[in-house]
Amino acid sequence: MNKNHELCATPEWAAFLQGDVLPVAVARADLGRELLEVGPGPGAATEWLRTRVERLVAVELEDEAAALLTERYAGTNVEIRQGSGAALEFADGSFDSAASFTMLHHVPTVALQNRLLAEILRVLRPGGVLVGADSLPSHELHEFHEGDVYNPLEPAAFLVRLQTLGYVDITLRVSDGLTFSAHKPKLHPEREGL
Repeated sequence: MNKNHELCATPEWAAFLQGDVLPVAVARADLGRELLEVGPGPGAATEWLRTRVERLVAVELEDEAAALLTERYAGTNVEIRQGSGAALEFADGSFDSAASFTMLHHVPTVALQNRLLAEILRVLRPGGVLVGADSLPSHELHEFHEGDVYNPLEPAAFLVRLQTLGYVDITLRVSDGLTFSAHKPKLHPEREGL
């Protein structure tokens, strides 16, 4: 990531996420007991999310960021795993909820974003929810990401992608940014015999 992303490790960024973004994204979601966070970066969202669940597992691609988070959250309800969100090493149905905050635009292709979203769906329990937020495409953010991966989400296309992958009960909110929630379908015992 380029030098501009040092902003993401500041107290100001954490305050913005925790005060303005996370409460809106999570407002109507039941996070359950166990949450998976994909792409926590410096942990600004992790700090807020961990107080709302019994166990939080964060998967971070970058070695250095994962090491810093491991040290920071030692002895807490947070477990850090270094790895790719597009190849999660968890069994099907491992988590009640999942979260992705301001990282999907760093995934270089739509195909890889879809693989990551499909993996999250796989590891959610039936009825589980994915919550998240990301930036909207803009000239300013394109310049901010100069020399870095910048693959922003287009809200209407993102909705169709989530539906195509199998998510249901999807809510998108577009304002200064994009917040979203999407659920894994619940099991219907009466339909299992079909």
